[in-house]
Amino acid sequence: MSIQPARITKVLPDSIGVEIGFEPGDAIVSINGQKPRDLIDYQFLCSDEILELEVLDVAGETHNIEIEKEFDDDLGLEFETALFDGLIQCNNKCPFCFIDQQPPGKRETLYLKDDDYRLSFLYGSYLTLTNLSQREWDRIEKLRLSPLYVSVHATEPEVRTRLLKNSRAGQILNQFKWFQERRLQVHAQVVVCPGINDGIHLEKTLLDLAAFHAGEVPAIASVAVVPVGLTRFRPNLEELMPVSREKAREVIAQVQELQEKFYQEWGSHFAWLADEWFLIAQQDLPPESHYEDYPQIGNGVGSIRQFIKQFEEKANQRLPKKIEIHRNLTWVVGNAVEQAFKPLVQQLNEVEGLEVNLIALNSNYWGQEITVTGLLTGQDLLEGLQGKVLGDAIILPSLMLKANDTRFLDDMTLKSLAKQLEIKIIPVSGIEAFLDACIEE
Repeated sequence: MSIQPARITKVLPDSIGVEIGFEPGDAIVSINGQKPRDLIDYQFLCSDEILELEVLDVAGETHNIEIEKEFDDDLGLEFETALFDGLIQCNNKCPFCFIDQQPPGKRETLYLKDDDYRLSFLYGSYLTLTNLSQREWDRIEKLRLSPLYVSVHATEPEVRTRLLKNSRAGQILNQFKWFQERRLQVHAQVVVCPGINDGIHLEKTLLDLAAFHAGEVPAIASVAVVPVGLTRFRPNLEELMPVSREKAREVIAQVQELQEKFYQEWGSHFAWLADEWFLIAQQDLPPESHYEDYPQIGNGVGSIRQFIKQFEEKANQRLPKKIEIHRNLTWVVGNAVEQAFKPLVQQLNEVEGLEVNLIALNSNYWGQEITVTGLLTGQDLLEGLQGKVLGDAIILPSLMLKANDTRFLDDMTLKSLAKQLEIKIIPVSGIEAFLDACIEE
């Protein structure tokens, strides 16, 4: 993979970058004579006090710039990508891979299958460790890139090989020994596929992973147990089964028994169940205290409890007793969180002059009966909302949309949806923005 200049998309206000005169569109070619491969290299190289930069401006002219700064001062630059030498692609054939469960013909980025340790380190995305060259293993060790986030699914070689369709998949326990010997850490996930890696296989996997949790720096810091998510577009329909209510209850009971054992040994539950298990099983979520410091929040473990807690804290601070101009709003979410969010709607509607109606939808687009909010598409919203009384505006969690864009997963735009529904749509990111959208005209 060739290294491309690191193209700048934003220069932060009051930063060194502004002082130097950087502009969006400029690109950094090298720092102190070295071409950065990625954002990790860039951050490492920029920690020096004296920097010699080779920069390519928007017009294509090269400039050599010397910067003196305090150690670890940031230049205040943002880039169009974190990877300047391209993405390490995944060559596994996991039957439950969401990338392969999408319809053809959508935007190209939806079909990129990454297995890149750098994105894992920077952003917490999951990789399998099956696509790393020796050069990359050496770099992980040299730069102490820890923690990484690893999709395990099974520790038995034959089961993991079956799931990943990769002959190297069976090396996972030896790879964890490698992390252990170097005092580097991993957060693991297990996607449970009924009939393949559940039951005794799931128990063995969690006990094998727990063996790496000992010591001052546990090689395996935590594990998330996640139900397989299937769509109607998936290939190999016969290979996978959806998680039933009975299977969800079985897995909850199995993992909770192990959690008790782990907690008695370490004072930590170590292995956590994603919220979806409880939603599918139609059981109450564990209490907020159960999730400790939320080590697997990115995997949907405790995200509902955390949202409810933060909502209540912010609502008590920001919600007035009354608003002057009456507002009638529709809040759209996935039906997976419908029951959990009803008390929040009740709290909102205690504000005099404010009326919020919760509409919880499933996704016919993906063919799912139970759907998390982030997977709702424009088509789902159009089907689910058309013809309904929606009030003054729709409030929409922005996690349904592509980052820094207005497109849903089916490529419908927010503007198109608003036009077809003939209503204003307010995308919000975060609880404070949501509350402001409720009470401010």
